[in-house]
Amino acid sequence: MKNETQLARLGLFDAKVPRYTSYPTAPHFADTIDDRSHARWIAAVPEGAQVSLYLHVPFCRRLCWFCACRTQGTASLGPLESYVQTLEAELALLRDHLAPGVTLSRLHWGGGTPTLLDAAMIERLAAAIAEVAPFAETYEFSVEIDPNEIDAPRAEALKRAGMSRASIGVQDFDSEIQQAIGRDQSYEVTRDAIEMIRAQGVLSLNADILYGLPHQTPQRIAASVQKLLSLAPDRVALYGYAHVPWMARRQSLLPSDALPTPAERLRLFETARRLFRWDGYEEIGIDHFATKDDGLAMAQRLGRLRRNFQGYTDDPAEVLIGVGASSISRFPQGYTQNAPATSKHTGAIREGRFSTARGHAFTAEDRLRGRIIEALMCDFQVSAAELVAGYGADAADLRRLFTQANAAFEGGLDVSPEGLRIPEDMRPLTRMIARHFDSYDHSGAGRARHSSAI
Repeated sequence: MKNETQLARLGLFDAKVPRYTSYPTAPHFADTIDDRSHARWIAAVPEGAQVSLYLHVPFCRRLCWFCACRTQGTASLGPLESYVQTLEAELALLRDHLAPGVTLSRLHWGGGTPTLLDAAMIERLAAAIAEVAPFAETYEFSVEIDPNEIDAPRAEALKRAGMSRASIGVQDFDSEIQQAIGRDQSYEVTRDAIEMIRAQGVLSLNADILYGLPHQTPQRIAASVQKLLSLAPDRVALYGYAHVPWMARRQSLLPSDALPTPAERLRLFETARRLFRWDGYEEIGIDHFATKDDGLAMAQRLGRLRRNFQGYTDDPAEVLIGVGASSISRFPQGYTQNAPATSKHTGAIREGRFSTARGHAFTAEDRLRGRIIEALMCDFQVSAAELVAGYGADAADLRRLFTQANAAFEGGLDVSPEGLRIPEDMRPLTRMIARHFDSYDHSGAGRARHSSAI
């Protein structure tokens, strides 16, 4: 890796750039895309196609201070009961618009806290989804699970519904750091939840851990990573904490004077990265790690790794349909996003229409640049031949574009007739390099919505 002085000179410690789980990114969606667009694009899904389904549950028992997701707290099941009724109606609306024979390649329940639902609600939602489309033969059904919000009845209900992968949020096991971010979750509680899930026969496990939290040091993150490794997850996301209190007011409760500097964040990432590598995990893209037999690792080796709103995926489906407030869908034609507020989302569904509030229709240039960015984020390289054959790009134009990017990074990239490659020592800059191929304006207020490049 390049030393910190070189990375600082190239702007790593100052830049705020998108995470590029979409292109264009969500701040560039517009209200010219509405529920009629969403309905048309769903109806255009061919008979017998495989699609992915994302179901969003934006409720939590308690709101963690570090989280910037759009969620709301609830101490009772009343709001959840009402929301489940809305989801059932939305799923019925989706069923009525989909062509026959569609199957689900991936199903993901995210939040918020999906396991805040009780067992009966889980079973109702699973039944409603089964009415929309059955699972494909090689499906995967993953659920985000809060270890503080799971018990045997809920774990059993999820298993009966077909859950094949659990995703556990860890963040950090250090008690002082947990207090600073408003998340009380001991190692023992996490371990017991994982053992309960595995006892149901759900053997595939994801875990999320954060770097860049208040009071974190290399020694502390190393201790948390080693505890996590003792739980043997198949897949780990090592995300950088995004401190954006102007967007998520609850983050103002964090002690900002205890946050690591950008250079310290890099050291935290490198400490965790080395531990995962030493334990035999393969690096996946910029911030994931997986065992060699995990689907992500196999997809990366085969050049089939993709990127979507859940991060890295091995999902082969071209269509991702989001259900629930604020959910985002991706179609070959573009993106759509549901109304973020549960009240507006519910109101639209009760009127018998989708709650699409905004979106984006792809242009030919979007598709080309989006593929360049996805390839960089997934594989750290772009094939000129693929772009010419699959996207109608001009080889000479591509060479100029790649040469300009190389010049912007002091000649540190590999440019050849075959395409562009990011050498290993330049990979901390990957999001910045991807930003170079983004034709949308990220200055001003839009820039403030993005997180640190490291």
